[in-house]
Amino acid sequence: MKVLPSINRLFVKLLLGFWLCSSLIIAFVGVLPLLQQNHDQQPLSHKQKKLLKHAAQHFIEQPELLENSRALKRLSRHRSPEGKMLKFYILDDQDRVLNHKKVARTFREFLLLSEDHKDPISHQFRTELIFGPYSFNAGEHQYRIYSRIADNHPKPWFFFFNDNKLLTVVIAMLMSGMLCGLLAWNLGKPLRSLKQSANALASGDLSSRVNKKVASRGDEIGDLAQAYNSMADAIETMINNQQRLMGDISHELRTPLTRLQLSLALARKKEQGSVEIERIGYEAEQLEDLISELLTLSRVTISNSENKVHLELAESLSQILDDAEFEAEQQQKRLDIDIPESISLDHYPKSLSRAIENVLRNAIRYAESSVNITAIEQQDNVLITISDNGPGIDEAELQEIFKPFYRPDSARDRESGGWGLGLAITQAAIKLNQGSISASNLAPHGLQVNITLPVKMHS
Repeated sequence: MKVLPSINRLFVKLLLGFWLCSSLIIAFVGVLPLLQQNHDQQPLSHKQKKLLKHAAQHFIEQPELLENSRALKRLSRHRSPEGKMLKFYILDDQDRVLNHKKVARTFREFLLLSEDHKDPISHQFRTELIFGPYSFNAGEHQYRIYSRIADNHPKPWFFFFNDNKLLTVVIAMLMSGMLCGLLAWNLGKPLRSLKQSANALASGDLSSRVNKKVASRGDEIGDLAQAYNSMADAIETMINNQQRLMGDISHELRTPLTRLQLSLALARKKEQGSVEIERIGYEAEQLEDLISELLTLSRVTISNSENKVHLELAESLSQILDDAEFEAEQQQKRLDIDIPESISLDHYPKSLSRAIENVLRNAIRYAESSVNITAIEQQDNVLITISDNGPGIDEAELQEIFKPFYRPDSARDRESGGWGLGLAITQAAIKLNQGSISASNLAPHGLQVNITLPVKMHS
């Protein structure tokens, strides 16, 4: 029994992801001012102390200069050995600035900063450097001297963010979005794969599974993918067993049916015919047709012994189109065919021909006067359209007509005979060819069946 959750658990991933994202941003925004403060504030260097001492020496030797405003003003500026202009501030023991009437804002800030330090410091402002104090005695009083110099000291590049707060907030938001987006992508990609597999399974592709990369994840998504694959395996096995059972039963029914038909033939040969015997014969023929349809549906759905070929569509359908033309002529109806010989695709000829034949014969049966079959290429697909000017089907039943044993209660009704297996066989054959089929009503009346097939089938 696990006491601590695995590091690969989804809960831990989410917790660590959001915690790490927020911690990095808080650390970046919080530590940056401290880094800049440590960079800008330094202990007073020997050179800076020497400059202050040299400036204070005049007042130590001649204390009366502190009472002379002209002398103070003259001595308030001095050029450094590098040629930069130094500006000095002299404060008495009551913190009054003696040599300047107006004090710069940066110098006032420096005075507040220096109060927090026991030892003299230097502080780099944006465009100037201020350092001090150097304390000295002149006469009977104590004074402090500071210096201010225009100096744009180079800073590390990341201090730029500390001077541009709004930009820093924007960048922090972008970084947060990128980190959260990466986490969302890591979680969303396997979920999209799971959704696609579920949709494929729902549409009838029983072989659809979540790929091994997703199923091998050690988190809850991987567990879900494994559970989904196990469920899909069970569903595929169950449906295949059901369809195989239907095929086996249909096959086994042929034996007693054959004996029944043989007995009927013997009875007719002995001139023992009657209305009842003829009725039994008729029902036996109907049962034979039903079993044949069930076996066909079972073979198309479960197993396919055909070889896939790349062949012209017109050539594959030539025989059933000839038969359909003959049947239409017998019913005084017109069949228009528009299938270019240039159209070729990967397909299983027998199953595809059976599918087209079922739809085409239904269209001829229910059409009032005309039926059309066309084929066009659309990028990597071939669209086959079969339409008629018959009564059509109720909108609510358009999605149901491809289900086994479903017979619409409409103008195309059960009086026509059959067991509702023809279009189910058609749909199974189209899926075998990796295509799709749908039906829609035409205005003012009629039905159109669209069959979409890929030019190149996936192996």
